[in-house]
Amino acid sequence: MPLVLGIDVSTTATKALLVDTEGTPRGSGTMSYDYAVPRPQWSEQEPALWWDAACGAIRAALDDAGVSGADVAAVGLSGQMHGAVLLDESDEPVRPAILWNDQRTGAECDAIREAVGAARLIELTGNDALTGFTAPKLLWVRAHEPERWRRVAHLLLPKDYVRLRLTGEHAVDKADGAGTLLFDLAARDWSPEVLEALDLDPGILPSTAEGPEATGTITASAAAATGLRAGTPVVAGGGDQAANAVGVGATDPGVVALSLGTSGVVFAATDAPIVEPRGRVHAFCHAVPDRWHLMSVMLSAAGSLRWFRDALAPGRSFEELVAEAAGAPPGSDGLWFLPYLTGERSPHPDPDARGAFIGLTVGHGRAHMARAVLEGVAYGLRDGLDLMIAAGMPRPAQIRASGGGLASELWQQILADVLDVELTAVATTEGAAHGAALLAMPIGGLAASVEESVGRLPAPRTLAEPGADASGYAERHAVHAALYPALAPLFPRM
Repeated sequence: MPLVLGIDVSTTATKALLVDTEGTPRGSGTMSYDYAVPRPQWSEQEPALWWDAACGAIRAALDDAGVSGADVAAVGLSGQMHGAVLLDESDEPVRPAILWNDQRTGAECDAIREAVGAARLIELTGNDALTGFTAPKLLWVRAHEPERWRRVAHLLLPKDYVRLRLTGEHAVDKADGAGTLLFDLAARDWSPEVLEALDLDPGILPSTAEGPEATGTITASAAAATGLRAGTPVVAGGGDQAANAVGVGATDPGVVALSLGTSGVVFAATDAPIVEPRGRVHAFCHAVPDRWHLMSVMLSAAGSLRWFRDALAPGRSFEELVAEAAGAPPGSDGLWFLPYLTGERSPHPDPDARGAFIGLTVGHGRAHMARAVLEGVAYGLRDGLDLMIAAGMPRPAQIRASGGGLASELWQQILADVLDVELTAVATTEGAAHGAALLAMPIGGLAASVEESVGRLPAPRTLAEPGADASGYAERHAVHAALYPALAPLFPRM
């Protein structure tokens, strides 16, 4: 049976997933790594980690499925967005990659707004200048590391470094390209106007391709390193959120996806660009041709619960914490949590935003605090959803959810109540890698189109529906929405 391979180059691991003609996973492999924080608010990673992990994950997936590289008809790629991978003429990194969660570029964001024009920037790219995006990272390196900048010959995104090692080609998909802040959103390609305004050489940029388009084939050296067959086609794929949306079937307008991992994302496919006038939610190209998407992003979703566990309940499992949280009432007896532990993007594009517990009394215990974390994350996701609806997206009746945070039934119910929608789930737990594999099906001859690939996904199952607490959560969300404006003047500015 022919298979396709999806590879997801995430922030902490590279995953490889083999999928058969029915869209069913048949084997997987994962190799983990860490990232460096050389200074506060910095986040960097050595590109070699991704390649070494990809080689190990691919071989593990082949072994897990009991197949060889000859059984793989095509490869799709996905991965963390917005990183800046800077290479010299020999394709060697000139410095560690600067990642999506790096916050050093506040001054460069201001410079971009001034150079392009704040309103024009959003009109062209669909986004405001935020520290997580790629463009301000380039300006930062140019200003602070001129010797390194002079050596830069190529810019790639993280997953596209793995593509380079697999195929020898410099290329990026339209979805990941749109996340650089250098794209003309409507034209689905690099923006000459933005590049000129920022004095960036378009010669350093890779070619762009739609998600299911071929971008090269596995080289002989890559075949020896990975176990894949030389000549196997590699498609463009998609940035992690666009590929995850393919993996859960969110490719047509009206289908909304929620990803609850370290970060939290609400994603809606659209058939034309929809731009939030102030750039508080993101507008990007989809990995599917002739599709775009709106996306709200909160930086510390399940990451907030991890922080709470590590800081205040070391040694406890997440299951134990959530079980404690279930003992506290909805609303946590008046305790609030702001989940801005690493700054925020939606609805508050503020790298200096800070997290907080608000309303603590001697009557509150760890159960109240744990539940307040779950509720605070849900309120933050509702903030982003409301902005997307205000920008022109129809209010959804159902959201397809994925991610590790969905393991908790309590959190599922809180999300359904706060978002006021039916929460559903698809069978796969590896949305991005699965989506990358589905994007590779047409070029591998396993499907006539991406639409046919996605059509083979099983129908989503219901996780939770809004219950008796939904109206109370609506009132509490209104209070939550007032907390950031009230506290923002107190946050230290870097």
